[in-house]
Amino acid sequence: MNQREIYLAGGCFWGTEAYLKRIPGVLETEVGYANSAVADPSYEEVCSGETGAAEAVRVTYDADVLPLPLLLAAYLRTVDPFSLNRQGNDRGTQYRTGIYWIDDADRAAAISALVSLARTSGKNPRIEAAPLVNFSPAEAYHQDYLGRNPFGYCHVNLADARVFVEEHAADFGSAR
Repeated sequence: MNQREIYLAGGCFWGTEAYLKRIPGVLETEVGYANSAVADPSYEEVCSGETGAAEAVRVTYDADVLPLPLLLAAYLRTVDPFSLNRQGNDRGTQYRTGIYWIDDADRAAAISALVSLARTSGKNPRIEAAPLVNFSPAEAYHQDYLGRNPFGYCHVNLADARVFVEEHAADFGSAR
């Protein structure tokens, strides 16, 4: 197993987490706050817009099953990549989109995904791509929120995860 970690901000972290949990090779997720100017911010502090934090998901995955470019392709299906500080009904800097890495080797895959998206769409994505500065886990009630509250608000089409897996079935495990 080739266990790796990446941090993905896709607006409200509930939907991003729920979608990614459905992708083969995702081993673990944890929702929290990325790149905050305040140590261990609370949800209320993040919502104030004064911490600079983004709602994000720490994704631990097996790169032998789920290569990073494939994981990023799944993530990109969950967001409007051209919207700034807004996803669905959620607005504010905490709902910005972002790809944050802890290993500089992952930078190339992140940039490549965004360049490819810009080429195919003819528009520049508004997705932040940067090293992770810090990450604070969100409060317990946010963890696996949609798993515990299946009718909770979500801007992400969770049924699309099954479609994505079917469309890319041959790509899973291709990193071996």
